[in-house]
Amino acid sequence: MAPRRKEKYKLPVPLPEGKVLDDMDGNQWALGKMIGSGGFGLIYLAFPTNKPNKDARHVIKVEYQENGPLFSELKFYQRAAKREYIQKWTAQRKLDYLGVPLFYGFGLTDFKGRSYRFMVMERLGIDLQKLSDTNGVFKKSTVLQLGIRVLDILEYIHENEYVHGDIKAANLLLGYTNPDRVYLADYGLSYRYCPNGNHKQYQENPRKGHNGTIEFTSLDAHRGVAPSRRSDVEILGYCMLHWLCGKLPWDKILDDPVAVQTAKTNLLDELPESVLTWAPPGTSCRELAQFLVCVHNLAYDEKPDYQKLKKILNPDGVYLGPLEFSTKAHSVHVRPMTCQKEDSPKVTPKAANDLPEKFPKKVCGTSAPQRTEHEERQPRAVLSRAAAPENSRRRNIYEYSDLRSEIHSLQQTPTYLGFQPSNWEPYLDCTSRQSIRKPRSPQFRYTCPAGRAVSQVSLSEETKEDVYYYGLTVVCLLILVFLALYFL
Repeated sequence: MAPRRKEKYKLPVPLPEGKVLDDMDGNQWALGKMIGSGGFGLIYLAFPTNKPNKDARHVIKVEYQENGPLFSELKFYQRAAKREYIQKWTAQRKLDYLGVPLFYGFGLTDFKGRSYRFMVMERLGIDLQKLSDTNGVFKKSTVLQLGIRVLDILEYIHENEYVHGDIKAANLLLGYTNPDRVYLADYGLSYRYCPNGNHKQYQENPRKGHNGTIEFTSLDAHRGVAPSRRSDVEILGYCMLHWLCGKLPWDKILDDPVAVQTAKTNLLDELPESVLTWAPPGTSCRELAQFLVCVHNLAYDEKPDYQKLKKILNPDGVYLGPLEFSTKAHSVHVRPMTCQKEDSPKVTPKAANDLPEKFPKKVCGTSAPQRTEHEERQPRAVLSRAAAPENSRRRNIYEYSDLRSEIHSLQQTPTYLGFQPSNWEPYLDCTSRQSIRKPRSPQFRYTCPAGRAVSQVSLSEETKEDVYYYGLTVVCLLILVFLALYFL
């Protein structure tokens, strides 16, 4: 699918099926049926004449020679995406594959007095936009895996002095023979940001503002600045947010590019809360929020830390599994998942349990201090209210500690006057309690109320100590109860 541009190119007159095209390397290609068209050209199935095969493994893109997008794409493949370059990179980085389509040849042909440019490419499968239209939002694991795969592609093309400039679901296609693989296609807006190692200078040009696909294009593109590496990773962040949530905060104002630019500025300036509150119910956008925080802190000519960005999307480094775009939970027959409104003032308590307090805005890849398990389960206001009675109780104990001295003043001879109520039962062995408290003086006299029989008994030193300890405890508790009733 062709990139969206301000210029409107005229579609060429279709070429007849079966026409043979000669590329610059002397290879011949027979046109099959037309399978697509974009804003600038047409796409046909293609068959090499020397290797007839009913199942076409190649496609040919065709446009009028005076058009520009196919010429830009051709220059990208010739300079940066030759097959031997991709194979060497894949081997060095130990990747199972790199999602850049293979390029086979190009040339010129004439038809009805018009000159056509064509390019022969590897055939790919369905694009993600069609899958999204059919299945709705993608699974979170799928979104994160797509982000990692696209980062692999961006690192390669960035190291070869190019940026893509138009990342979106329509330009991401699954492999024709390997549908578990995803490829970034359509380099009609690709830009050589660093020719011969010299990075382009930051310069705003209002006449070139808002170029690209308006939903996902970067803030630099809105300002008319030439795209850079940070533009690509910013666009990828918007795409992942859209794939996970099903929509973006500016979807309803796409007819006003300036309003879209303002909405994107607000989203990035209010990170991470602006992304965290946009998450669908039951889903967390934590990784995407941290991803965009790191992207937003990049300088115009700064190289992104691709490994750190991939680590954010997959913190544990686990295998995310094959790409899955259709599940029972995300079927078109199920009510689609909705996102919270952009102006939601607070995060719901359930969502807050999964989120850190704040992502750092100056250091990428660092995690915020984790709350304790008890704090995660209760809001801070509830914790402070729960702690208030305990603090009050401690203050009362310290305030009335002088009562202890009054109790000690009651010490008398080492004999006890006690009583045995009808429901009294002897204590069990208390030797285990002696190891956890200090010895106290067992010299107290207890008297029973008038009219009740009193008998003098002789107690052991161990029992005297227990009576003293529990008597003191009861007196302190009674004092605290009376104080609490008084102040309440």
